[in-house]
Amino acid sequence: MSLKAIHVSEVPCLDHFPDNPSLCSSRFKINAGSFKIPKFLVVGHRGHGMNMLQSPDPRFSALKENSILSFNAASKLPLDFIEFDVQVTRDGCPVIFHDDFIFSEEQGVVYEKRVTDLSLSEFMSYGPQRETGKRGKPLLRKSKEGKILKWSVQGDDPFCTLQDAFEKVDPQLGFNIELKLDDNLLYTPDHLSRLLLPILQVVSSYGKDRPIIFSSFHPDAALLVRKLQTTYPVFFLTNGGTQMYHDVRRNSLEEAIKVCVEGGLEGIVSEVRGVFRNPASVNKIKESKLSLMTYGKLNNVAEAVYMQHLMGIEGVIVDHVEEMTEAVREMMNIDADDTNKPKPNFSDRELSFLLKLIPELIQH
Repeated sequence: MSLKAIHVSEVPCLDHFPDNPSLCSSRFKINAGSFKIPKFLVVGHRGHGMNMLQSPDPRFSALKENSILSFNAASKLPLDFIEFDVQVTRDGCPVIFHDDFIFSEEQGVVYEKRVTDLSLSEFMSYGPQRETGKRGKPLLRKSKEGKILKWSVQGDDPFCTLQDAFEKVDPQLGFNIELKLDDNLLYTPDHLSRLLLPILQVVSSYGKDRPIIFSSFHPDAALLVRKLQTTYPVFFLTNGGTQMYHDVRRNSLEEAIKVCVEGGLEGIVSEVRGVFRNPASVNKIKESKLSLMTYGKLNNVAEAVYMQHLMGIEGVIVDHVEEMTEAVREMMNIDADDTNKPKPNFSDRELSFLLKLIPELIQH
């Protein structure tokens, strides 16, 4: 898909991005177009963790995902970034919501509406409302198994816009902004630009010194954001070969490296199983001068996270945020009081053995 039809001049206020953005105070710096993560990052998935309504684990229904409540809860932890999903409403407002469709019901009949077909006021009319005592349309969710479930959480909160997040969340907390697009739709360059320009406008107006990373599963969206701005790093999201797509660029870590190198992107965020099944890719990614982070259920297992640190992976997106931030603190021996505490250690030979064993362990 060609990007030549996109006119950078169409982007309002692009010149207003800070010349030398500070990525998380002294934690991050961008020098001469290069980007390097200087420490092992823990990133809160959709804030304080995603909602999995069918899960018996109460942590998956503690706080409404992708909400100001969830973001602010995460900001109180020793966390570097939160990750969240941004889509653009029909009338051009970037909102924070993961799924392609909103499900609700009226008179007992369940219906769905595509988020990008809604106006902002329609989008905000679902779920809890900002006005005290006012109830919105009932909010349901479709599970991966196809079940329609009531979106019930212990700590509920209204939907929010991208601007809300910038204005209401601790400015020191980094934002990993995932540019959310539908896997089942084909996007023309002009359509992509209409979806991405409003997001860049909000970031330009409200980003200030906040650390920001853009990411997307859709290579053309990631490449276009890099074309339209060079201030903030852009990462390519990939399943790392754990799922197959019509677009071959999405089907392996090797293809992801190629997309990043050819498009000038700064890094890759891979499903963690994709990396464990292909551990040699970590060195290839490093040799390409790219950063590497991961996401996935295994990132809620402390041993799997520590293994990634040993492999040279630079960050993890997690759902069990409190547990994983504490586990990483212990692993990295950050607390001054624990300087004499012994850390797990592997010889090069032991590490090589583990890397060969892991792909066999996670095949099923």
